[in-house]
Amino acid sequence: MEFKHVSVLLEETLDGLNIKPDGLYMDGTLGGGGHSFHIAERLTSGHLYGIDQDADAIQAASERLACYGDKVTIIRDNYVNGVARLKEIGVTGLDGIMLDLGVSSYQLDTAERGFTYKEDAPLDMRMDNRQSLTAKEIVNTYSETELFRIIRDYGEDNFAKNIAKHICIARQDKEIETTFELNEIIKAAIPAKIRAKGGHPSKRTFQAIRIECNKELDVLKNSIEEMVDFLNPGGRLAIITFQSLEDRIVKKAFASLQNPCTCPPNIPICVCGKKSKGNCVNRKPILPTEEEIEINKRSKSAKLRVFEKA
Repeated sequence: MEFKHVSVLLEETLDGLNIKPDGLYMDGTLGGGGHSFHIAERLTSGHLYGIDQDADAIQAASERLACYGDKVTIIRDNYVNGVARLKEIGVTGLDGIMLDLGVSSYQLDTAERGFTYKEDAPLDMRMDNRQSLTAKEIVNTYSETELFRIIRDYGEDNFAKNIAKHICIARQDKEIETTFELNEIIKAAIPAKIRAKGGHPSKRTFQAIRIECNKELDVLKNSIEEMVDFLNPGGRLAIITFQSLEDRIVKKAFASLQNPCTCPPNIPICVCGKKSKGNCVNRKPILPTEEEIEINKRSKSAKLRVFEKA
């Protein structure tokens, strides 16, 4: 299957990065190379570093970006290690970094990857198939308390407790192996009248398990400040999120980097000594236009936030 992924908020992200022809840039979530292709075409003497942990993405992006030759360097890794990997090859700072979070259309549409509840497939959900932890292991080995916590916190599902309970009861009879087996268990845990009104009953639980499997929120939290520190003065970090948990992390981190002062508000002079690292370029997140949503339904929940290094 061809690696397809429509680049969300493309022009807005390119504008947000404020690309300089001789600048150095990193796309930490390379995917099929959609955003990267358009960053690279704006560079003359500049360079783009593309990072992704997904082998299929690396192959697809390598083919798509081949026309830019040695203007592009592609590295297979998680973006949380991006700054460290670039330092290893002698890069001392960047003029822009972008992250397009969430699951690619390719990952969702390739049933055997186990990300989607719409196709029957083995429970997998790994963005990097070199890692050992899978969705199957989470579903079959996590305690009821742990399952409740991740479905509540990462899926924000009101029926988290009941879903966790049903999973633990079901796996006593046999190991839960496929997405459709998990679907049936979740369906049984949610009242019929609620199922009739809402979207697919598995949506939130699948999101929660995927986030846990790939440690997505931890990776994001552990990356933002280091990335800003690695930017050259005036450099920008642009992050596209697709759900409220991610957006909250980005919003809070950017606000803290802009105003890190921890002094009580009644003290007239700052004594904590914490200095601002820059400014939020956009006070409110940039959202897709109605036209973009019409063309690409998956862009509907996207939010772009941009931070500029002082």
